[in-house]
Amino acid sequence: MSQQVLSISRVGAVVVLTLDSPPVNALSKALIKALHGAMDQVEADKTIGAVHIRSAAKVFCAGADLAEMRENLADPDKVDAQIDFVRDLQNVLKRIETLGVATIAEVSGAAMGGGFELALACDFRVAAHEAKLALPEVNLGLIPGAGGTQRLTNLCGPAVAKRLILGAEILDGASALAMGLVHWAVPRAELPAFASALAERVGALPRAAVAASKSCIAAAADPRRDGYEEELSATRDLLLHEPETRSRVEAFLGGQR
Repeated sequence: MSQQVLSISRVGAVVVLTLDSPPVNALSKALIKALHGAMDQVEADKTIGAVHIRSAAKVFCAGADLAEMRENLADPDKVDAQIDFVRDLQNVLKRIETLGVATIAEVSGAAMGGGFELALACDFRVAAHEAKLALPEVNLGLIPGAGGTQRLTNLCGPAVAKRLILGAEILDGASALAMGLVHWAVPRAELPAFASALAERVGALPRAAVAASKSCIAAAADPRRDGYEEELSATRDLLLHEPETRSRVEAFLGGQR
């Protein structure tokens, strides 16, 4: 019988994904498969307004599963097995990043390597003051290969990315907030309530508008896309094809008379 590594629950319009793979929620093949399955559910259910990713333990996610990594690297001729694993991790993090709803990472404790890359793929990051966040792969002679070099650089610029990645620096929640890596930092005791309230608030917003906004924000970082034109196209689509947009706009305009 396979062990459950991710529990899925529903609170109103919010889907809560709880990492539950003791002792440190390592990013195993099973957990990545479970995350893919969760993304399938969210994409198919248009009543979902937000995804809240949290941990059942004090640790958020300590990165790659060392036993699986050891197996993949036991034979130098089988390094491609490890590359395939990282590619699959990249793929599921990309799905989280581009999901058509808001995503919230509740970082209660250590978020190291792939665990921090998971948090970086989310739209919002809330960390406990006591959390530890890092991309320390250079200590092993490796790099953050599941999108860490890209997302961290896009988030805070090359200077900060170099400081953290090349220096393998570990930050607590307050320091991560000061450097712009997380959006909020609160005492650990207050974290679950804070993250849940945030998820409830953003989950109540119109899903189509959130998805369109995320797409247009992504366009700003892509020189191949015309973000201004995409704003106009998205606005037109929302006004023409989304009844909730029409009703909200009409109610707002009616209230301004």
